[in-house]
Amino acid sequence: MSNTFHKYERLCGKLRIASLYKEGRKFTVWPIRVTYQTLPLSNTDKQSEQQFSAVLIWAPKSLFKHATDRNRLRRLMREAWRLNKAALQQPCLIALNYIDKQEQSYALIERAVQKAIHKINNQNDR
Repeated sequence: MSNTFHKYERLCGKLRIASLYKEGRKFTVWPIRVTYQTLPLSNTDKQSEQQFSAVLIWAPKSLFKHATDRNRLRRLMREAWRLNKAALQQPCLIALNYIDKQEQSYALIERAVQKAIHKINNQNDR
């Protein structure tokens, strides 16, 4: 898996997003709230798009009124995801929601993403 962020790795579609928020598991790793749902492994094609995790990255307008602030936070979360997604052991649908009222540093956001991936892996082992 390369360090890129392809179109098929982006979670889109109202039904898939609604299903994730309705049926997914939730936990918080400050400053990010993580919602995830594991996908079943298929043995047919290891490189198919279904074998990749899809992620939704969100910074709320209610907390950050300026679009530039929301875009910066999404860019930081996307970069942290892109560099650390290889550690994820099973394909999942994941939503990363920024919940802090202030912008945090990239280092803190990256640590939160790493902890979230580690926690998803540990909960899937059970």
